[in-house]
Amino acid sequence: MTSSLNFDNHQLELLPEKAIWVPNLNSIFTADLHFGKAAHFRKSGIPIPEQIHDHDLGLIRYLVLKYKPIDFYFLGDLFHSDWNEQWDYLNLFLAEFGETTFHLIKGNHDILSPIAYQKSSFKIHVEPIIIGKLLLSHEPIDLIPEGYLNLCGHIHPGIRLVGKGRQSFRIPCFHLRSNQLTLPAFGEFTGLALIKPKTGDQIFGVTQKKIIQIL
Repeated sequence: MTSSLNFDNHQLELLPEKAIWVPNLNSIFTADLHFGKAAHFRKSGIPIPEQIHDHDLGLIRYLVLKYKPIDFYFLGDLFHSDWNEQWDYLNLFLAEFGETTFHLIKGNHDILSPIAYQKSSFKIHVEPIIIGKLLLSHEPIDLIPEGYLNLCGHIHPGIRLVGKGRQSFRIPCFHLRSNQLTLPAFGEFTGLALIKPKTGDQIFGVTQKKIIQIL
């Protein structure tokens, strides 16, 4: 079950897959995939199986086949750190979807060589870009032009929920503050940064099957 936000003439559908679908732009937006992170950990001697990323690829396939987007945007930290063979695997996977253009707004972890990006399946954006009334960036932008909504990542926002029996658990969330919407980390192998809501914030928790508006 999705939840919708309206901004200007854009309807933003917040999806349980930790992505946003904007019908009038025929576009999907995600952030912080951190693909290849498992291999990075293995190089450091931590035995993380590569199959942990299969879930993320399955979600990408599901989103592309269901919504048939013209454009699919990754708001930074697509690939975790330096090159490993998973970069080539990711590009071969995305090449299956020839009718969708995949975009990368580079983040702080997107540090591959220029030639790696030139030969990739992505259209690369080094700086934030504007699509309609949406300002796309990896890190949150401090000064957002009037009339625009900043879609960003980087934070990996999460919220702690407390039950009646004082049990608590953490879930990813979409965090809307004024004219800035921070997306949850798309990648399965990522952490959470618990946010402290302020007055006026809207929080949309993400579960496996639905979006829950918490604030």
